[in-house]
Amino acid sequence: MVPVRISIVLVLVAFLSATAQGSTPDNPNHIKSSPKKEERAAAKLPPCAACAALVGSFEKGMERTARGKFEGGDAAWEEKNQGKGYASSEVRFVEIQERICKDLERGETQCHDNHHSWEDHLETWWKIQPMETRAPLKDWLCIETLKACCPEEHFGADCEPCFMKDKDGVICSGNGKCKGSGTRKGNGKCACDRGYGGELCEKCAVGFYESYKDEDKALCSPCHKSCLGHCTGSGPKNCAACKGGYTMDKEHGCTDIDECLLSQPCTGNKFCVNTEGTFQCLRCDKACNGCEGDGPDSCLVCAEGFVKNKDGLCITEQTAGRIFTISNTRFFTYIGLGVAACIIFQRSVVVAGILGLVIAVYITISEYYLQNASGELKPIL
Repeated sequence: MVPVRISIVLVLVAFLSATAQGSTPDNPNHIKSSPKKEERAAAKLPPCAACAALVGSFEKGMERTARGKFEGGDAAWEEKNQGKGYASSEVRFVEIQERICKDLERGETQCHDNHHSWEDHLETWWKIQPMETRAPLKDWLCIETLKACCPEEHFGADCEPCFMKDKDGVICSGNGKCKGSGTRKGNGKCACDRGYGGELCEKCAVGFYESYKDEDKALCSPCHKSCLGHCTGSGPKNCAACKGGYTMDKEHGCTDIDECLLSQPCTGNKFCVNTEGTFQCLRCDKACNGCEGDGPDSCLVCAEGFVKNKDGLCITEQTAGRIFTISNTRFFTYIGLGVAACIIFQRSVVVAGILGLVIAVYITISEYYLQNASGELKPIL
């Protein structure tokens, strides 16, 4: 019995050892962080964005730990002995910080460093009672305490109010925001939304036209893709000028130029394909030495090792030298089936008739598939 027990122990030890080796980081199958993920984690955010990222992570932790009842353990002990609820307890504060920054896609390392430096500030804010009197964490930490951010619609080191307003007092006419808004940076000038321009973002930018306007708002929409610069409305007819690859037509406006018809822009063993506003040069089939289009049936001259068959298709010399081509083999098959039907006819007219009908259907379907202008298989339906 002793040797058996020793053997069992040795087997267990070997199994546990192999399991431990399989779970070590040295194992090539061990999952490692991707370089892109590590790069995102090591990214450095501007001061205001970094503070806002930490605040966002902390607030997610508050949502995660929000409870309507106590679940036992330390939370229940604090409720009973400290005379206050879990919602503002030290236990909840610790639980929030256990996973702080781990939910960030960018700047996780920086967030952990900032958390280490700002933990006392977070604790001070957490202890402000009653909870309803606390200022929002971003305002208290990022704006008032650390002075890393400004209130919205304020900019610069001194958090000056944004001053670029239209006659109605709307910042950047409602079509942009002042540079540096909400941060300690920027100069307060307007950064217009896409499609808008001017110092106050009050007009349409180049390449856009005013598609709608009322007392409160003007909507700028993009010009047609064929337009160069300004336009007066939608479509190619309203272009002031045309981009390269288009020409101005009196009736239709900017129309596409077919470069492949006007010239031969593709050189070498390539052919031209016209596209909207431009063209592409694609490589000819390997059977071609110069071509007008795609495929071995568009060759100007066959490449070395290829010859043209009776249908004008460039095929290999080896294929051309075969006695039985695919077409010939197909017809020989039909003839063989017909001979077989004649032989059976001598013994049984009925069976030969049925076989003949089957052969006729087979030949009809086969030719329907194989005989067409493109040389490709064609479905029945």
